[in-house]
Amino acid sequence: MKFTNIFSFSFLTIAIGLCTSCKKNETTTTSTTTSTTVPTVFSKFNTSVTISVEGNFVVLKSNGVPDHKSPYFATTDSRYEAYNGTNTAFAKNPNSIVTQNFTFKIPINPAVSSTHAATPMGPMGISINGVPIYNQYAAGNAPLTNEINSFDQYNGHPQMSGQYHYHIEPLYLTATKGKSALIGFLLDGFPLYGPQENGATVTNSMLDVYHGHSHATADYPNGIYHYHITADVPYINGNGFYGTAGTVTQ
Repeated sequence: MKFTNIFSFSFLTIAIGLCTSCKKNETTTTSTTTSTTVPTVFSKFNTSVTISVEGNFVVLKSNGVPDHKSPYFATTDSRYEAYNGTNTAFAKNPNSIVTQNFTFKIPINPAVSSTHAATPMGPMGISINGVPIYNQYAAGNAPLTNEINSFDQYNGHPQMSGQYHYHIEPLYLTATKGKSALIGFLLDGFPLYGPQENGATVTNSMLDVYHGHSHATADYPNGIYHYHITADVPYINGNGFYGTAGTVTQ
């Protein structure tokens, strides 16, 4: 993993001194803290994701290729694996995994939004292995009822341009990291956790309309709003982003 510090040590030293000398003049005005250090929690991303800080955003660059096997790799590729999941209705779609060039910019200090914008079609977040996270809809805002049958044994598949992604629980991650582990972040900067919490399965009734709730987690002992994966619609996210979304370019 690559961490980029965009300020020199001498500049930081001066800045710290200035802040110290001004401390007595602090007011109650709310301000946003700009950090040059990547928050520790982002060390949970794998080494295929390049991470830095740019202003008030954490910048994550990824090629979007999963770190697990799939029937959506070419049969001549060492990463190819025939479907061996539990869905007897599995039907491979005609697409293949293609290397991408994603840049996700998510708020380093996420905050609740007053507007709660709808999640987009396409990437609405990034998982810790660099694979994009999509919302609960297939093309045309259709339910995933039919499309779900094209998900591989790890619950992902590529769309027409070869962009591999997850709409529902990424089984490789929850199997290797744990059902209650950090899975990734949505574009608004709030974390996404697996389908269990404190040893219990999380259900939709335990979450708000945005598919999350607020309290302490292993990564945020002081508490934070966070999303959860569930077994039922909307799976990952509900009625829009809880916070203000950053951007993703490709």
